[in-house]
Amino acid sequence: MTTLLAASTTEGAGTNVSIAVWLGFALFVVAMLALDLFVHRHSEGDDPDTAHVPPFRQSVIWSIGWTVLAVAFAFVLPVLDDGYGGTATSEYLTGYVIERSLSLDNLFVFTILFSFFSVPIFAQRKVLFYGIIGAIVLRAIFILVGGALLNAFHWMIYVFGALLIVTGIRMATHSDTEVHPESNPILKLIKRVFPMTDDYDGSRVFIRRNGKRIGTPMLAALVMVATFDVIFAIDSIPAIFAVTRDTFIVFAANAFALLGLTSLFFLIAGLLERFHHLSYGLAFILVFVGVKMVIVDLWHVPIGLSLAVIIGTLLVTGITSTIWPPDHDDDGPGDDGPGGDATVAIPAT
Repeated sequence: MTTLLAASTTEGAGTNVSIAVWLGFALFVVAMLALDLFVHRHSEGDDPDTAHVPPFRQSVIWSIGWTVLAVAFAFVLPVLDDGYGGTATSEYLTGYVIERSLSLDNLFVFTILFSFFSVPIFAQRKVLFYGIIGAIVLRAIFILVGGALLNAFHWMIYVFGALLIVTGIRMATHSDTEVHPESNPILKLIKRVFPMTDDYDGSRVFIRRNGKRIGTPMLAALVMVATFDVIFAIDSIPAIFAVTRDTFIVFAANAFALLGLTSLFFLIAGLLERFHHLSYGLAFILVFVGVKMVIVDLWHVPIGLSLAVIIGTLLVTGITSTIWPPDHDDDGPGDDGPGGDATVAIPAT
């Protein structure tokens, strides 16, 4: 069903927007990415003593700011092209809500990948930034190429859906298990293709050893992030093409949905630090996302229901964390984040 949807919804897609507007918007997106990089410049580095994460309040403010910017763009559309009126504005806002909701799936998976590969706190910013860039580029490709490319990668949805289900279950049931990146099976598989070290070297992706260029576990994390970027692009693009066939509106909604994910990531990480039951909620959300992917050809979970489950889970676990404070003698995931690894539950400063 989704395969047919991908082919049918992209058929006949196009836009009347000029090349100049396309280029201008692309430059705007690059500028916003640069701004995002500048805002979080102190959260990345090779020295854990100098790198730090943004304060929780800053993450809240910037998350709200990115949302306001995205909504404001709806009123800029009529200025960009005379053909854009009330219908185009409505289609953009609807598409943005859909893509923003689906981008939460990206965010939660990125979070668990950091734990899975034990990415150090000071290196997470680089992986996240490249993950967002990869998501924007891949969505642009899928939007322009259309259904044929979506169909070619459709089978991957089932494999990675099952992986998310298993990962979520393990998070909830193996909270006291210490993560050892050198024992990671996916890392071992990637090392068969790329020479790679067992340990991180700051936030470097490649290093030179004995005159040879080899990768660090950061490379494996980036490969997995890029892979999930493809998977979620397959899921999200057909959804918005069901709302509008205008490729510029589709791309704009996707771009704004992904901009600001860094601030939202640090916001969620701060919440994980404050509300110890949220780690169990994260495990449930991963299982839910995995189930959505596995049953996609049997039943496509409505966007509203998916968003309600995510928000409801966060609210319920947040409330229970407040009602039942953590037991300081308990070494469960509430103390160190999902999977018992402090790389995910980033301390707020």
